[in-house]
Amino acid sequence: MRRLAISTLTLMAGLTLLGPSVQAQSDDTVAPEVVSDTPADTPSDPVGRVDVLQVSGFVDPILVEAIGEAIDRADADNSQALILQVNSDATVVDDDVVEELLVRVADAPIPIGIWVGPSGARFYGTAAQLLAVADVTGMAPGSRVGYIGVPLDPAGLPEGTSIDFGIAEERLRNGSVGLSDARSLNVFKQRVDDEGVPTISNMLQAMNGYEENGVEVVTTKLVVLDDGSTRFDTVSVVRFSKLTLLDQLFHTVASPPVAYLLLLTGLALLVFEFFTAGVGLAGGIGAISTVLAFTGLAVLPTQPWAVALIMLAMLAFAVDVQVGIPRFWTGVGIVLTIIGSWYLFEPVPGSSMRPSWLALIAGVGGIILTFIVGMPSMVRTRFATPTIGREWMIGHEGTAVGPIDPEGTVEVEGARWRARTNRATPIAAGEALRVAAIDGVTLDVEPLEGAARDYREMRNKTPDAAPVDAEPSA
Repeated sequence: MRRLAISTLTLMAGLTLLGPSVQAQSDDTVAPEVVSDTPADTPSDPVGRVDVLQVSGFVDPILVEAIGEAIDRADADNSQALILQVNSDATVVDDDVVEELLVRVADAPIPIGIWVGPSGARFYGTAAQLLAVADVTGMAPGSRVGYIGVPLDPAGLPEGTSIDFGIAEERLRNGSVGLSDARSLNVFKQRVDDEGVPTISNMLQAMNGYEENGVEVVTTKLVVLDDGSTRFDTVSVVRFSKLTLLDQLFHTVASPPVAYLLLLTGLALLVFEFFTAGVGLAGGIGAISTVLAFTGLAVLPTQPWAVALIMLAMLAFAVDVQVGIPRFWTGVGIVLTIIGSWYLFEPVPGSSMRPSWLALIAGVGGIILTFIVGMPSMVRTRFATPTIGREWMIGHEGTAVGPIDPEGTVEVEGARWRARTNRATPIAAGEALRVAAIDGVTLDVEPLEGAARDYREMRNKTPDAAPVDAEPSA
């Protein structure tokens, strides 16, 4: 049961950690009707590369730092430009951090492009104001942008640059728009006359011909085929980059479902380890899961009182785990877990911070199974099996440390144990007693004198001899 509990709880977190992530798309085939400023006789000599950074998930401190590092790396490597491929449902950093990022992108020494893609991608939150300061922007069909909040006014923006979305600002503040509305409201600077920017190759074409500080970006060239048709081929080397493994770990735990499942997993494993002998694998995994969970919760808009409810739920579960039988406190723990899970995160405009139904079912359902089936079975198996060697205590005498009515503490052979009275016979403090049975980690005890007896034992008992004063039978 111990291995089953560890495997089940660890799997719940593992499945979420291994969930699908947004990958950059590359497709060198572009619709023939796309028009480029690049002449057909563009030299085929190799040109400078273009960097692409994948920005997926909530915009948190990890992603903000990664964007800054990507700008520095692209500049140091003499890249032509940097494209941010964005799919983000919310921004979970303070406005002052977003303002610093806006200034960093607006004042970058190389052209910065932002592509909201692939299809179905989102760019929500105050970080979406980057669209106003980037040099070239575009979005894939089926994507949406918005919920930018009140436009920020960061100090340090280059002269002539401001967070201005024009007529689109009212729609974007507390709502979102798709491709057709974004194009009609002039939200994007995609520089290509087509139906959006469906792939990263199209975004490279949109960057083609952009000029900054007298330097023109060259990414594609027009090729005339033998049949007279045309296409645009990518001539620039494209370098894709992601977060490092360590950054990916901390960025992943800063997502609601992962942080939530890690919290439940970690706390449950710590309770499990508390009732086992020594510190083992469960305790180590539980400690690591709990630390990672609180690392993510510190970034997300978490409600502290909901976290407190979940921790109180674990204490309630522990009360019944100690006796090895799910009772009243197990029910209290389940109710507290459900309430804490539902209200764990504060709502964010445009994004449901609440974990998905799958995560909620896995979390609450896993906890219910663990503390109703797994934990009691583990306690009974571990502490009521002959391999523990405690049957010798049955019949031994001890002393009540305090009143036992019906539960209390006793001392047997110099060790203290949780105990309850056998057949509801109360025992006063300091009174001698006898161990009648062992139930899980609890001793059933009875006083040496005056213990209640089972009427069935009295009825079935056969006397050895007739009473002395009995009358002889006729």
